[in-house]
Amino acid sequence: MLDLLGLTLIASAIITGAPQESDGIPDPALLGHSSHGEAFDKGPRQKPWKIEGIGHSHFPITTSVPEVQEWFDQGNTLLHSFWWFEAERAFRWCLKLDPECAMAYWGLARAVRRGDTETESRSGEFLQEALKRRDQVTERERRYLDVWDEVFSPKLDGSKPRRREMGNRELADKLEMVILEDPDDREAKSLFVLASLFGSSRYGNELILQEILAAEPQHPGAHHYRIHNWDGPEGAEALHSCEVYGELAWYSGHANHMPGHIYSGIGMWHEGAIWMDSATRVEKTYMRKRMTLPIHNWNYAHNRNYLAYTQEQLGLPSLALQGAEDLLAAPLDPDYNNPNKPGYCVYREGLSSMIRTLVKFERWETILDEKTLPWRDTLQDKVWRAYCESLALLETGDLDESRKRFLELKGYEKEVSDEKQSRLKSYYDIQVVELEALLTLADGEDLLGGLRLLTEAAELESKLKERDNDPPDFPRALFNLVGETYLDQESYGLAIAAFERVMEDVPNDAFALSGLARAHHALGQTEEANNAYGRLLYVWSEAEPGLRWMDQLASLGLESAPIDESAKEQRNYRTETLATLGPGTWKPYDAPRLEAQDSQGQIVTLEQYRGKNVLLVFYLGEECPHCVDQLKAIQEKEFEFAETSTEILAISSDTPEQNASSEELGELAFRLLSDVDHSNARRFHSYDDFEELELHSTILVDAEGKLHWSRNGGDPFMDLDFLLDEIRRLNESSPALQEVNAGS
Repeated sequence: MLDLLGLTLIASAIITGAPQESDGIPDPALLGHSSHGEAFDKGPRQKPWKIEGIGHSHFPITTSVPEVQEWFDQGNTLLHSFWWFEAERAFRWCLKLDPECAMAYWGLARAVRRGDTETESRSGEFLQEALKRRDQVTERERRYLDVWDEVFSPKLDGSKPRRREMGNRELADKLEMVILEDPDDREAKSLFVLASLFGSSRYGNELILQEILAAEPQHPGAHHYRIHNWDGPEGAEALHSCEVYGELAWYSGHANHMPGHIYSGIGMWHEGAIWMDSATRVEKTYMRKRMTLPIHNWNYAHNRNYLAYTQEQLGLPSLALQGAEDLLAAPLDPDYNNPNKPGYCVYREGLSSMIRTLVKFERWETILDEKTLPWRDTLQDKVWRAYCESLALLETGDLDESRKRFLELKGYEKEVSDEKQSRLKSYYDIQVVELEALLTLADGEDLLGGLRLLTEAAELESKLKERDNDPPDFPRALFNLVGETYLDQESYGLAIAAFERVMEDVPNDAFALSGLARAHHALGQTEEANNAYGRLLYVWSEAEPGLRWMDQLASLGLESAPIDESAKEQRNYRTETLATLGPGTWKPYDAPRLEAQDSQGQIVTLEQYRGKNVLLVFYLGEECPHCVDQLKAIQEKEFEFAETSTEILAISSDTPEQNASSEELGELAFRLLSDVDHSNARRFHSYDDFEELELHSTILVDAEGKLHWSRNGGDPFMDLDFLLDEIRRLNESSPALQEVNAGS
């Protein structure tokens, strides 16, 4: 039974040459897929909106539709703030309005290059479409297309191009020629600096950025790349751009995040936390408004981890741990947030954040509580678990068990070396030396040997910060441990040297300031002790009570007002009002309204199922073989879903009468709902606005009516075992479901 969807696909197949059957009827297996190819099956499928608060940049392009220029400029501006997903949405709309716009394809090629195999393939497809239209654009536009062709098209020698623009030396070399052709092209200059980062003269980059800003003081890309250019100990050079960029692009999470980088890097922890917190809040507001989950918003997890780090540095471990728990509670996904796969994911950011906070604040009993840290069955977690538990056992006095866990850690040496994960190997090398040093010191028989090993570990950890400080995964600055050990041995001069070494790596580190105050006081250096104490009072002006690094100073009689020696005046993190930007913690948001008819013509809403989970399955009708396969697979697991208090609702554009008479689906145990006008599909993002076709969607709504997880696209979601496991995980923390079950 072909409806408007089927007719649309027929027309698309005829026009675009998409695969079709000989009689003109599209292959049913292609239902829900883009008629433009696989590259369009991923990414945003809903139309864009005019986004305020992102700044503005102008890149003139060739188009037959004047409105396209506005959307292209929005996409280009979003690229300058690394908001790739929303940039892709804008460029797709350009093609909706002008299907032959070469530069819109170029924009898409840039918007999806995140480095993994899937996006590299999509980027390449988009770039080839742009190159097909090379003769339709101006000479200036052709220069850009030719550069991207030379740098990012597959190489004749079979090597794969590097998709990232940041720090891409080959791209920078090619863009130099574009600038020489047109020295006034500010977009070329800004992209040149982006490509030159980390591999060129920062001073040279600064001069080019100053040229751009002299002509265009509010250029978001120039300010953004200037912050990246000076990110690190010299971050004060970019303070002006931090102020401007954060204000002009206030709605962009990354534009709030990057000033936080600079402020944190130069020890302005209050200001750093304000910007990092602002970033998480605007992103949570965006996600709620646009039905986006944390697992689909690349900057959120990284930023929340960094915010936790700044909160740690302000003496606020409870807030940091809340952030870690938020990340760990985010919905899992077999592809986008899988704890059992190595590499980056939201879950890993949460676990890393929790480890760092617990170790830094010496929560040893909490670490040993098996319910605290949700370790995964991966080599990375086995290594970190052995390290953390060996530390905790050592510090709680169980030396024998600590040694056993240390030997377990050493037993992973070959696996770590074979894993080819350079980051894990870097952490592992430090962990082994640190634990050997601490166990040697605990034995009390070789003080010098223990100190030598601990200093060696501290040197390794300090060097690691040069390339892994975004934020640091390693829990604490080990030169602080060296300093504390010298304090215990009453070697106060050496203790001061160790704490000052920390301050070189981590300016205004409160743990080092505490040590400096105690060491100077022991030497009778009252002025220096009071200065360190005053600086600590400023950094930890809002710190939680009971932190030993502060309590140890209480009996020393030090006198000082809070002292801030930062490059500029700071606001106070705990007194700054940020609530207007969005919520402080992540919580699932209300699911959109569902109002559909069942096969008997009865209206069905989500409110009718309050107290139970609901799995919404948007399918394309019984003519779609993949949809039928998915629904029958769900039927086979009917009892497992029932055991998790989950109701199934299947929704299509078929009428109630068609659903009632369906031979293929009539035997299903769950209700078939009718969404003839696609209004429900649109609300749940199960409709492609660019090609006006329905999509496959599987959406989990929890017992409180909150949207917990979703998957939309060209293919139905078939990993039902994952889905059942995620529902069980959800149920463990569902107050509404626990209340219903208790009542029953």
